Amino acid sequence: MAELRCRKLVGEKEDHPNGEVDTQQQHTANSDSCPEEDEPGSDSTASPDLDPDGDVEDGDGDDDGDTALESEMAQESDTDRIESDAVPESETGVEDKVDTPTHGSEEEENEKEKESVTSPKRRISRSVIFQRVVKVFFGCLAAVTCGMMYAVYLSTYHERKFWFSTRQDVEREMTFQGGSAMYYYYYKYMLSAPSFEKGLYDLLHDNKSVSGETINAVDQLSLYPEVITSLLYRLTRSQDVIEPVYFYIGVVFGLQAVYVTALFISSWIMSGTWVAGMLAVAWYIINRSDTTKVDYAIPLRENWALPYFSCQVAALTGFLSNNISSTAEMFCYLLMSVTTFTFLAVWEHSHYVLFIQALILFLLDCFDLVQPRKMADIHKVYLSSLLLAYLLQNQKDDLLTCPLLSLLTASLLARYFQKNMKMGPLVARVMKILLHFYLVFTTAITSNYVLKKILQVSESDFTLKFLQVKFGLNTTRDFMTNLLLCQEAFLSPTQELFLRLTQASVLPFYLLVLLVCLLSTLHTIYRRLSGEPMRRDLRLEDGRIGEQPEVIYHVFHTLIFGALTMVFEGLKFLWTPYVCVFTAFGVCSPELWMTVFKWLRLRSVHPVVLALILSTAVPTIIGFSLWREYFPRVLSELSELQEFYDSDMVELLNWMRSQVPSAAVFAASPQLLGMVRGSGLTVTSLPLYADFSLFRRSESAYQVYGMRSADEVYKLLSTQKSSYVIVEESLCNELGPVKGCRVKDLMDYANGHLVYDKGEAYTYSKYGRFCHEIKMNYSPYTNYFTRVFWNRSYHVYKVNSVISFQY
Repeated sequence: MAELRCRKLVGEKEDHPNGEVDTQQQHTANSDSCPEEDEPGSDSTASPDLDPDGDVEDGDGDDDGDTALESEMAQESDTDRIESDAVPESETGVEDKVDTPTHGSEEEENEKEKESVTSPKRRISRSVIFQRVVKVFFGCLAAVTCGMMYAVYLSTYHERKFWFSTRQDVEREMTFQGGSAMYYYYYKYMLSAPSFEKGLYDLLHDNKSVSGETINAVDQLSLYPEVITSLLYRLTRSQDVIEPVYFYIGVVFGLQAVYVTALFISSWIMSGTWVAGMLAVAWYIINRSDTTKVDYAIPLRENWALPYFSCQVAALTGFLSNNISSTAEMFCYLLMSVTTFTFLAVWEHSHYVLFIQALILFLLDCFDLVQPRKMADIHKVYLSSLLLAYLLQNQKDDLLTCPLLSLLTASLLARYFQKNMKMGPLVARVMKILLHFYLVFTTAITSNYVLKKILQVSESDFTLKFLQVKFGLNTTRDFMTNLLLCQEAFLSPTQELFLRLTQASVLPFYLLVLLVCLLSTLHTIYRRLSGEPMRRDLRLEDGRIGEQPEVIYHVFHTLIFGALTMVFEGLKFLWTPYVCVFTAFGVCSPELWMTVFKWLRLRSVHPVVLALILSTAVPTIIGFSLWREYFPRVLSELSELQEFYDSDMVELLNWMRSQVPSAAVFAASPQLLGMVRGSGLTVTSLPLYADFSLFRRSESAYQVYGMRSADEVYKLLSTQKSSYVIVEESLCNELGPVKGCRVKDLMDYANGHLVYDKGEAYTYSKYGRFCHEIKMNYSPYTNYFTRVFWNRSYHVYKVNSVISFQY
């Protein structure tokens, strides 16, 4: 085409009206307008010159020829400029028409072609950006709406269940069950203090909570939520707007809204549709009894901490994703840093949860399922959060000896010595990974053991003994160990948990989604070990759901926490919410359906179209079925008025506040002492299992349910400076559902008063059971103790400071 265009231009020059065409101009036009005559890819400035005879000039004449040619062209341009100034426009019109097509026509055509191509692209890009913005806007709106509606639902349900607005202060605090009322007491104390600084100082040097001890209540009891909430209440000047208890509850319910919103976003990120987020929230609310404790114990540390953990998991999910912009990645990194630190500061057991998460990410890194750069950034988040939490909590030894820090340091050291771990053939890489596992875990266990011995941390021995007894590797008579093993949180789950999850349809779909994702993940691991590089430009047609790092993380998250839930039922609150998220993602993800169709080699119907249809139809059917079955139940929960009232407890607390001196010290079970401490009185121990020294003090109070003499019990209580001891009828006459888990049976076993004969257990002691004998009101019990209050559920005895011998 270029050659034809060139010939046409020459013909037009021959038809000049004057009939004369300059040969030099014709040669110049031919040479300028026909660059296609040169060889493709050749440079015109570097091409050799031809002499008139057609021979190639040698290198010595190049400069002369170029200089002559340039001077000749300069003269011609000057001549043309003069002539163009002298000749009228009418005479030069034809020449303009001739010259213009040689240069301008091609440029104009190229510009028109580029504009014709780029204008649809611009329109398409603008439409795609607009669609994404609309999708993100409505998705965020749906996420925030779900969170706010859930908070309103919790508030309404709490009011209906406890008649909260019509209760007195004592009765309101009774609704904080499980010993959690003491946390609310410290919030009230911060508000009643003359200033925030004075209240904080008193909590940092607290000598009124536990008898005979001065503790840092903020660190030992993890009171940072109460401290921050009281500060917000003061700064916002809400004293004249809302009552302190409603402000406290409102903050907790607001965090639950954040919790639900984060679960929504996690499922949305993995599936690409906010329908998955709505389905995850629906399953979470339906299975509320297995996903949260906020219904019956609002001030518990888990209700403050787990919302931050869900935000951290959502940020981690986005950060691991390959299809993420640099700005979004930076936002996820910052959010992950803030929430990890907050999670460590709020809950004393948070570093164990982060250890499991770090272990999952360690596995992903070993099998080359996540980018090394991102793993390095995650390690920075963990280490910086541990450092800040360590400084915040006054150099607490628990963070230095936590398994999370040991795993991180061991992993970094092993990686330094194994720089080529991800190179080589399949067998070599497997051997390197096994060696890496050995180095990491050996180093972590050794360093953790050495640190605990140096810092003299005694809790490690108790934890090891507890795990040995739990898994049947050892037996013990220790009362506190056996008491913990009988707690519901440390028992294996019953069949009711799986029945509830199955009735809500989440468990069957979870198993199917987990099976598909796990098989695809194993296939991905095999490809990585075989040397195939990681693909970041996956398409729907590829059908590789196991190639997405965020999906692989949730596969291992639900697997490992699910396995731990099979051992300890209390960990279900870390498993079931993410089961809802993962299952909702699976049924709404076209990639998962496409993976299944690729395995089945479906050809009768286009697999992409069928995957898109099923990813929309299946969640729609599930949503309508859940709406039809559970929505009336939710409305009935909000409409019916429930009754929660313990008159005996109200009577006991009112007597304490009116008749007992403020300096009195009470001994009782830890759960009851949480309520007593909520009344502002000093206690012998607290319901805090994380602090080993405080936990051990509870054993002396439990001796009142054993077969011990009055003198022995009196000495134990006097050692802790007890003024009163409370005997609970529910523990003294307990009929426990689990054999051998009654408090009096555990105490008899610890004291050596339990004898086994032919498979039957018998108790034997020369003393009767203390809680029964003391009610008889005869000597020697009356010599040491004086009954000062009693009702159907509680008997309160004063520990006599002066022993009176009566016979």
